[in-house]
Amino acid sequence: MAAPKRSNHSGAASPAGVAALSFTTKLPAQADFKKVLLERYQEAIARSRKIGHRVSFRVEVDPASDAQTITPVEEQPVETFPVEDTRKPDAELEAALATARVRGRKRVAEIVAGEDMLSAEAFAKLLGTSRVTVNAKRQSGQVLGIDGAKRGFRFPVWQLDKDGRPFGTLPALHETLGNSAWAVYRFLVSRHGALDGRTGLRALQQGDDASVLAAAEGMARGDFD
Repeated sequence: MAAPKRSNHSGAASPAGVAALSFTTKLPAQADFKKVLLERYQEAIARSRKIGHRVSFRVEVDPASDAQTITPVEEQPVETFPVEDTRKPDAELEAALATARVRGRKRVAEIVAGEDMLSAEAFAKLLGTSRVTVNAKRQSGQVLGIDGAKRGFRFPVWQLDKDGRPFGTLPALHETLGNSAWAVYRFLVSRHGALDGRTGLRALQQGDDASVLAAAEGMARGDFD
């Protein structure tokens, strides 16, 4: 291949202070152009990952001079919004969140005060074991214990199967649902389309463990239910 009639490399300071090259060459020198194009692309990827937002470089084709130009990689400006534009929505959002937290605490208090909720001591007596053992099983996800704040942990009596033992799927449910006792509780007391409208608890009581675990995995993936 004949040498290109013109080849020019010019240095320019990039935003980070690192020398960047602008590359211009005649169209016939495709090998040189492709090499620099690939280098600039790899530089853009590395820079974008480092700074955490978008960057760009430009490829220009000049039909008059029959040449191509690749510009240095540059950071894209990050959009900012005036403080005054967001102040009022933020205040409204904080008020809404505060109201939601109050409702949430009230609902938690109602749940843990239910007749089906047992203290660690009462639940341990029901299982024929100690309070220490019950708390150890709660921590490992073998039993469901939800935090009632002032009342301490409470254990739903309905988590026991017909033989008086905690459902065997509880450890898997805890793991699938992020080891969150409240997530497991909500899953068990809610109806699910994946369970033909049954609650998770009802499906367990009917021995449909496989469907329960599949439904929980779908919820963890964010599937519509």
